Amino acid sequence: MFDAVRNNKKIVQVFLALITLPFALWGVDSYVRDAGVGANVAVVGESKITVQQFQEAWRDQMDRARQQLGPNFRQEMFDTPEMRMAVANSLVEQRLLLLEAGKSHLSVGNAFLADIIASMPSLQVDGKFSKQRYEAALAAQGMSPEMFEARLRQDLIMQQLVGAVGDTGIVPVALAESMLRIQGEERQVAEIRLAPEQFSGEVKLAADAAKAFYEANQKQFQTPERVRAEYVVLSLEALLAQVAVSEAEVKAWYESHLDRYRQGEERRASHILITLAAGASDADKDKAKVKAEEVLKDVRKNPAKFAELAKQHSQDPGSAANGGDLGFFSRGMMVKPFDDAAFGLKQGELSGLVQSDFGFHIIKVTGIKEAKQKKLDEVRAEIEGELKRQGAQKRYAEAAEAFTNMVYEQSDSLAPVVEKFKLKTLQSQFLPKEPSAQQRQALGPLGNEKLLAALFSDDAIKNKRNTDAIEVAQNTLVSARVIEHQAAAIKPFDSVRADIEAMLKAQESAKLAKQRGEARLAELQQGQDKLSWPAAKGVSRLQGRQYPPASVKAIFHADASKLPAYAGVELPNNGGYALYRISAVKPLEQIDAEKRRALQRDYTQLLAQEDFAAYLAGLRKRYKVELNKAVLEAKER
Repeated sequence: MFDAVRNNKKIVQVFLALITLPFALWGVDSYVRDAGVGANVAVVGESKITVQQFQEAWRDQMDRARQQLGPNFRQEMFDTPEMRMAVANSLVEQRLLLLEAGKSHLSVGNAFLADIIASMPSLQVDGKFSKQRYEAALAAQGMSPEMFEARLRQDLIMQQLVGAVGDTGIVPVALAESMLRIQGEERQVAEIRLAPEQFSGEVKLAADAAKAFYEANQKQFQTPERVRAEYVVLSLEALLAQVAVSEAEVKAWYESHLDRYRQGEERRASHILITLAAGASDADKDKAKVKAEEVLKDVRKNPAKFAELAKQHSQDPGSAANGGDLGFFSRGMMVKPFDDAAFGLKQGELSGLVQSDFGFHIIKVTGIKEAKQKKLDEVRAEIEGELKRQGAQKRYAEAAEAFTNMVYEQSDSLAPVVEKFKLKTLQSQFLPKEPSAQQRQALGPLGNEKLLAALFSDDAIKNKRNTDAIEVAQNTLVSARVIEHQAAAIKPFDSVRADIEAMLKAQESAKLAKQRGEARLAELQQGQDKLSWPAAKGVSRLQGRQYPPASVKAIFHADASKLPAYAGVELPNNGGYALYRISAVKPLEQIDAEKRRALQRDYTQLLAQEDFAAYLAGLRKRYKVELNKAVLEAKER
């Protein structure tokens, strides 16, 4: 089954992207039992997705988006019914796959799981798996190795289903070559454009045309309500700069955390593995042991040829090609029987047979790095950073409540919090009441939906009071006050009259260009070609970027059975009308094998995606999915 995963990694990734927003998964157990009471977000078959599970997924999604977008993150962009529904559907589809995997008795063996973890580049140092990096990465995510491995195992189980579906999309060579010939066909094309400006002299607007348009389209000429504000930001980062750490504190921390800075003993070993499948029969165990004993005899006779014998006999795909070399590792990185044996040998010493969950090992220790304690100077910067962050977090926890109270209790000014917390008073440009998503990104912390709503409230505008302290990002509070307000208003007609007349004239000119162009196209198609065409250029569907998409479509829809052939198209955005003369058609002569394979891959992926969508739709019907829209649409979760 995993061949589908190994051979179609790209397709598997695409499928997982379809069903997974970037948040952590839970273990299978939590999916198949009733994990809570009260209203649920969804019911999938007989299993429930609880509000708590949804909230955990939602928070994880937010945290990841915050990390990826940094200062551009805007919570309100994600806090919408559509996004909540997307998270819920993602959970439902994960649940469907896990239920189906459980029904099909799919599983992932320990050996395969260990191989996947060891091959992750982010967990390697100098191309070798690093236990220290593994533990640090998990600690940063607040996860234990058991939790991470359970989640990874679950993900791999889902990939078995995904990979199997991915194998169903097949595009024949003949079809791919046919598509390439269509895309690669080249047509020699000359172009004449009828620009609207050519006909502007013929346009006569009615005397009241501009006024009539103005009256009928008042919203287009309305300036939005807007405010200018001053504001202060209390954040963990701002307080971090205010924290000083003494040498005594650094030394005290170091002395109390010596274990943290102790580098344990490491061993380098090579091994020969004779594998043993999980649940193997006694007969299979005996057979594997006999083979391992035979190999051990050969190794003891020729210990210098250990690497050569490992390449010949070892069944470990990760190390056999390297002569069984596993690199350096510390205690606890290997399974216990292997770990105990390796750390009980001297350098150059050979073990007997060591049995683990993976099978029978023959181990040779090839290097030893003694345990050592890192000196204070080696870790000083790390300790100072840790202590500063701890100090800032403590200050922020203490300051957040005082900041919130002060901006409310002393609502006529931001000066008290600026003085108390040593902050800067910042000023904004004019802020629109209902900015677009793009405008929100440019507004920084003031683009927060709740903060904008507070700034445009009567209390802020009429009473000139501070807004409440609003959390616009993790560990970031903002309070603002209005310093200038402009109500929404309609621009005077005289200020926009010239613009309206220019726009109407451009529209009428474009209509004339289209009328003349269509008339000339009709003449051309009747054989009346009296135009002076420029030199023709080669155009193909793959290399037609010099023309608008509508033009390329018109050129290749033209009947080229009789040449010259003609086509015409109205250009977008009042761009006029374009006429095309097709003088020659050149078929694709030779199929590029690499391009054909690339096209097959693309179309295979497309077909597989469609198959997978249909597969998920089938699972939804089979297990009966019910979504609680009332819970999802609730503003407070």
